[in-house]
Amino acid sequence: MNGMNPKVDWYFSKNRKWQEETETLRTIVLDCGLTEELKWGVPCYTFPSTKGKRKCNIVLIHVFKEYCALLFFKGALLKDPDGILIRQTEHVQAARQARFTNAREIVKKKRILKACILEAIEVEKAGLKVPLKKTKEFSVPGEFQNKLDEIPALKTAFYALTPGRQRGYLLYFAAAKQTKTRESRVKKYMQQILDGKGLDD
Repeated sequence: MNGMNPKVDWYFSKNRKWQEETETLRTIVLDCGLTEELKWGVPCYTFPSTKGKRKCNIVLIHVFKEYCALLFFKGALLKDPDGILIRQTEHVQAARQARFTNAREIVKKKRILKACILEAIEVEKAGLKVPLKKTKEFSVPGEFQNKLDEIPALKTAFYALTPGRQRGYLLYFAAAKQTKTRESRVKKYMQQILDGKGLDD
């Protein structure tokens, strides 16, 4: 198949549960003229940017326990008239997934998938960007707000972090469903915030 990258082959053979499905997705994506690369340990398909040497990420293939998926990096900007694109969680802003549980389903939706991929390429060519929610628009969980109010040094340290690091903490704290868990997460990361570090630093 034209465009296949040998460095990516191992990914398709290692995922035996989803091998037929991921290989079918691979065929469809490569048929749209994208370049196959390995990024973040998964097959990622790129298109040359209209601005310089940079390549634009269009889609990637990834697998989960219950399904395999084609993830569109700027899926939020696609029209999706057939309603196949899913937002993974409420906090995902730009990306959208097309999920599958068998190869027949992928073959049946081949035309729709290709239309989405070609539209995603046009989105990149046009230089469109997903309007992202600003950090100050994210709500601060009450358990964390209490600590910020109690400890001025913590508040100063938190707002001195980069917006991305602030978002990481806010999303992580808010993801816990129970108050006890949120309090425990806040307590665990207080020192890290005071040290000027992000969640994964």
